[in-house]
Amino acid sequence: MSTVTLRGQEIQVFGEMLPVGSDAPGLRLVGLDLADVTLHDFAGRKKLLNIFPSIDTPTCAMSVRKFNERAAAIDGAAVLCVSADLPFAQKRFCGAEGIANVTMLSLMRGRQFGKDYGLLIETGPMAGLTARAVIVLDADNRIVYSELVPEIGNEPDYDTALAALV
Repeated sequence: MSTVTLRGQEIQVFGEMLPVGSDAPGLRLVGLDLADVTLHDFAGRKKLLNIFPSIDTPTCAMSVRKFNERAAAIDGAAVLCVSADLPFAQKRFCGAEGIANVTMLSLMRGRQFGKDYGLLIETGPMAGLTARAVIVLDADNRIVYSELVPEIGNEPDYDTALAALV
């Protein structure tokens, strides 16, 4: 079991993040159009998974904005932003913010994702959501970079994650 903090308070996260070099588990999440989305939808492409609790928090929103801005310059890769928010909230946010370079995905029908990736928060006020993490997959869905952000309120290491993507 991993631990992270939320405003300095320790919270437990189910399992352990998958190590670099391992194959990413399959996933089935929901896109903005309510269709199921899997890793196969991005076959042959490198993928950056920006995973966070909710788009309705300042740090989560900032991470989507920053990855959206920087993803525009990366050819052939996909930036997938994953949260527990319903696709309706994600779509509203993207419309209001002009977000168009990332793919928003919801855990609406894919709660197993949090357990499979070792990111499901088990204790504290955010239990049932995912911890903040960034995972980069190569074109064969092998993990080439991962970061579990130790304090949920902090932003991830954008530069290192994006360097692993190119």
